[in-house]
Formats: sequence, C-alpha cells, structure tokens
Amino acid sequence: MRPEALKQALIEESKRIGIDKIGFASADPFTELKERLIRHREAGYESGFEEPDLHKRTDPQANLPQARTIIAIALAYPTRMEDPPVSKPGATRGVFCRASWGEDYHHVLRRKLESLKEKLLEWVPEAACEVMVDTGSLSDRAVAERAGLGWSGKNTSLITEEFGSWVYLGEMLTDVWLPPDTPVTEGCGDCNACIEACPTGALVAPGQLNSQACLAYLSQTKGFLAPEYRDKLGTYLYGFETCQMVCPYNQKKNFVHHPEFSPDPDKVKPLLKPLLSMSNREFRERFGSMAGSWRGKKPIQRNAIIALGRLKDETAVADLIRLLKEDPRPVIRGTASWALGRIGGKEALEALRRTLEEETDEEVLLEVKNALADHEKAV
Repeated sequence: MRPEALKQALIEESKRIGIDKIGFASADPFTELKERLIRHREAGYESGFEEPDLHKRTDPQANLPQARTIIAIALAYPTRMEDPPVSKPGATRGVFCRASWGEDYHHVLRRKLESLKEKLLEWVPEAACEVMVDTGSLSDRAVAERAGLGWSGKNTSLITEEFGSWVYLGEMLTDVWLPPDTPVTEGCGDCNACIEACPTGALVAPGQLNSQACLAYLSQTKGFLAPEYRDKLGTYLYGFETCQMVCPYNQKKNFVHHPEFSPDPDKVKPLLKPLLSMSNREFRERFGSMAGSWRGKKPIQRNAIIALGRLKDETAVADLIRLLKEDPRPVIRGTASWALGRIGGKEALEALRRTLEEETDEEVLLEVKNALADHEKAV
C-alpha cells in the first residue's frame, strides 16, 4: 500500500474506532522545544512529574531508534454533567477537574492507539510501533501541534478548532513513513484571558507556565500546600482549570459521545467529610478507575481539609480534631490545624492549644502556631 493510501486508510480506521482527531508528523527532533525546556528548567518552572531526560522528551528516535512518523490522536471529553449534586449545610462537596471525569483517560487512549497499531501491523506486518499516552517521554502537546491537531495556547494547553482544549492527547511512533500534516498556524491572537484569570500568576508569559505555582500541579503534590495557595484552590480535590474555563475557544462546548468519560456525579463531586476517614482500600474501590487517583488518597484528603477550612464548615470540627490527634501523617495533621484555625470556635481552638503541648513534629507545630496567631489577628 502506498504511503498516501495507507495514511488515508488509517484516518478511516481512526473514525471507525472513535478517535476524534488524527494527525501525522515527522519524527524529527523537536529542537526548538528542547531549547525552551532548557530555559524552563533553569528558571525552576518544572513540576517534577516530567520525564527528566530532555533528550527523550524532544527526540522521538531516543524512544524508537528507527522512528520516521508520529501519529497523534485526540479524544474530546465532556465539560458538563446532568443533575450535579450540590453542597448543603453540613454536607459540603469538593470537585475533581473535568480531565478526571469517567474512566482514566490513559486507559481509553491506549486502547484506541493499540487498536490502531494492530490495524497498521495488519497492513504493514514488519512495522515497528510504540504507543505513548501522557506517561511517555515525548511532549504530547508538541507532537499534536506538529501533526496539525491544533495550536499551543497561551495557557499551554493544545487548542483544537472543533473541541477547544477539552481533549486528551496520545501518540504512536512508527518506522513507517507517512506524509506529514501541516501544523496549524492559527493562535490566540491578542486574547490574554487565561493569563489574566490565573489566580497564582503561574502563567508567567504567553505559553510559559511556572508549574511550581500552578494549582493543577500543586493539587497533586503530597507535601504541605503553601499557605498562599490554600484559599485559591477553592474546593478542587484534583486539578484546576480556570485557564481553560475562560478560554473563548472553550465556551459552550460539551462532548458526550465517549461514554467512558461520562462522569459519576457522586464521584467527581464527592462529600468532603467522608474523605477524611477513608481507608486506602475504600479509596481504591471508589476512585481507583479515575485519572485523579494516580497519586493516592493523601493529596485528595489534604485538599478536602483545605476546602473544609476555607468553607468554615463547623460540622467538620470533630473530624479535623480527630485527624489532628490521631493521623500519623504530619501533612494531614498540619493541614487540619490550619483548617481548625480558619473555622474557629471554642472546641477547635482548645484542640489547637492542646496540640502545642503534645505535638513533636516541627512543621505541624508551626502550622498550629500560625493557625492560632491568624485567628487572634482575625478577632
């Protein structure tokens, strides 16, 4: 089969198996990207979740030596749910970002790409192929941009004409040469909505993100969340998406044609207090199929505590005191003390004062002292 015909056959197969967009790019090194990543690292803007080897991140042949083509795909995901549960007094809820609704997208995209790979091998049995979905070394966004799926927005998300940035990305390397597509030249123009809306100033310049200040990344960390970010996280338990929500290309877009991504309302907007006492097993059984579970329950619980403190949910005081007294994890005890200080009241403040005499962890003690000091300033 000639390369042009093979490419068209793959396009048709992608439609058949439910891939929303497909594009083809050369496997040449991403030299400009490498230069940007070097500057990004020198500025201290990395999240720590990336592949540390910049060569692997920017040279497809470092991942598949004989690579000649990268096949990029995109799947659209929903932005709204029917009858979402609402918070009520004593029953407040948190929220998982849209990129964690439904089944973990890594699994869904991998199935699509593996199915496409099987078809390619049926047509070219000797082909070498490697599938990558987010956890691979290459930059999904850079690949998708080169393959013509969309352009890299000022919020660092890939923006497609049809679906905005509400898309998951994946790719497949192969040694089969296929005609490349033309990168999209359209961009964000003069719009700076995402930069202006970012609550932490993490978008330091168009297309440049300081991950160390990005709430989407910070929500996934396991340590203490810096005090200046706690109120800004709101009720998010995983992820953060203000920079996508304000984007003009994302307005009034909602895609429900992939049932795998349909949200379970009680999972993506769970009650906060039950999260505080959830065991590892219970967490895996309830949230294990979601992308937002990949870091385990600790970040989710920490963020739930922050949300309860921010909302000043007085009905959570007993739960927070229990954590302060009994939880073995300093991050949880320290964050609980911050929340108790925010909520205030006789019971909460007495518990904090007792903790000053009983706690041995220096970081937790600092949180307790700050919580008491902040409360005294407020009154």
